[in-house]
Amino acid sequence: MIGHIRDQSDCGSCWAFGSTEAFNDRRCIKTGDTTILSADDTTACCGFLQCQSMGCGGGQPGAAWSWFTHTGVVTGGDYGDNSTCLPYAFPPCAHHVPATDKYPACPSSEYPSPKCSKTCASSQYKTAYADDKHKASRAYSVNGAASIQQEILTNGPVTGAFTVYADFPTYRTGVYKHTSGSELGGHAIKIIGWGVDSGTPYWLVANSWNEQWGDGGLFKILRGSDECGIESQISAGMP
Repeated sequence: MIGHIRDQSDCGSCWAFGSTEAFNDRRCIKTGDTTILSADDTTACCGFLQCQSMGCGGGQPGAAWSWFTHTGVVTGGDYGDNSTCLPYAFPPCAHHVPATDKYPACPSSEYPSPKCSKTCASSQYKTAYADDKHKASRAYSVNGAASIQQEILTNGPVTGAFTVYADFPTYRTGVYKHTSGSELGGHAIKIIGWGVDSGTPYWLVANSWNEQWGDGGLFKILRGSDECGIESQISAGMP
C-alpha cells in the first residue's frame, strides 16, 4: 500500500494524491484494510469552498484532510480499475522522462478537472457512492523535523508540499538539494520515511509521476533544513 506509486497524469491534482494516499496508508496501518481510496473523488469533489481547490488547477492538502473528516472519500484505484467506485479519470503518462510503450508522452495541455458527479463510475461496482465514503476522525498539521519523524513512526506517512525548481524534474537518484534553476511552482507529495545517504540526512518521498520517474517513483530530499519548504507544510490526520 505505502509503496504503490500512483500517477496524477497531466492534471495538477498532486494535492489530492498526496493527501488521499497518506490517509489511505494510515487507514491500512490502523485497520489492516487494503482498500484503495480515490484521488479522483478528492480532485473532483473537494471543491473551492471546502478545499480552496480548483481540481486540476491545484489545491490545499491540509484542506483535503479536513474534507476527509467531514465528507469522506470513496474507493478508487488507478485509471481503468473498475473494481472501485471512482478510479482515476486520466491515463498515466511519461513525466519528464522519455515516452515508452507503457507510458506515452503526457498531453501538451492539462486535462480539465473531473466533474463531481457523486455517482460511481463503473456499473461493475455495486456499492452506492454515498455508502462508499470513508472518513477520517481528525486532521492536523505537524511542525518541525523531529515531530514529523515521530508522526511518521507512530501513525504512518504524512502529506507534504515543497517548491519545485527547474533542477528537480530531472532527478534520478541520490539526495536532492536545490542548486540551480528557477522556481516552477509548488508540488504536494507523500513523505513515507527518512534515512542517511553517505552522511546526508534525507526524507524518503513518494511522488505521483508513476514508477518510471525518479528512483522507482520515489525521491530523497535533504532533511533537517526545510529544503525547498519541505518541512513547512505538513498535514496529516487519523482514520
